[in-house]
Amino acid sequence: MPQEVKEIFGSALASKVRTLGPSMTRSMQRVAEAVAKDPAGCAALTVTGLAELTGTSEATVVRTARLLGYPGYRDLRLALAGLAAQQQSGRSPAITTDIAVDDSLADVVAKLAYDEQQTLADTAAGLDTVQLGAAVTATASARRIDVYGVGASGLVAQDLTQKLLRIGLIAQAHSDPHLAVTNAVQLRSGDVAIAITHSGATGDVIEPLRVAFEHGATTVAITGRPGGAVAQYADHVLTTSTARESELRPAAMSSRTSQLLVVDCLFVGVAQQTYETAAPALAASYEALAHRHRR
Repeated sequence: MPQEVKEIFGSALASKVRTLGPSMTRSMQRVAEAVAKDPAGCAALTVTGLAELTGTSEATVVRTARLLGYPGYRDLRLALAGLAAQQQSGRSPAITTDIAVDDSLADVVAKLAYDEQQTLADTAAGLDTVQLGAAVTATASARRIDVYGVGASGLVAQDLTQKLLRIGLIAQAHSDPHLAVTNAVQLRSGDVAIAITHSGATGDVIEPLRVAFEHGATTVAITGRPGGAVAQYADHVLTTSTARESELRPAAMSSRTSQLLVVDCLFVGVAQQTYETAAPALAASYEALAHRHRR
């Protein structure tokens, strides 16, 4: 694996903490924040020691370890030790991504590029490939696909829809909540509904997903809050990064970056499963537009 790829994915534990933190209880957040802040120090602690340090219980520490993807606290300690060794290996310190009003454009470019890279790494580390695979299989064989999103998430919904259309699937993006619901009523078993909401609490997206769910469609949620309200109507949940918001970089920017990665992963998986029909459809769409690029 190239060194730059190792560096991006080496901090998978810290990425999981950032991604899953908002869905944890406050006591679990204290444990997660402690291990992310000081992996070396926490790696030296017993489960009792970490519970005392964070003012929680041993059961909370174990539950946090499991939520982060480890069978138990022993496995978490091993991961912490590995992360600590990586941090002490001489890598350059991470640049801050806070953008000031008087930053030069060169600094803005560097900070945004770093933050985008971190957002993608966090999303990749937290993405459940089993859930992704199930969503891919359902979408690849769907009679019809509806995608719901508003605001920045609506742009991502349109992006996914356009991709699916180009490989011959029947897909629609809905940003109007009334049209979304009236279309969701028509969905049945064999159809797929995909809701895109960073907060997991966008009512205009949750309502059509609920309707689709109740009518038997397979439902997918792409969200930064896997414990949010949208998840209760989702058969499959694909988690995106919850990157930190700043005054000059609203959450919509970072959420869009992570959503587009998940959408691309979903699309490529679908294209792989439907390759015999997807490849000719892509070729036909390129050919149909070729004359426009020759002008």
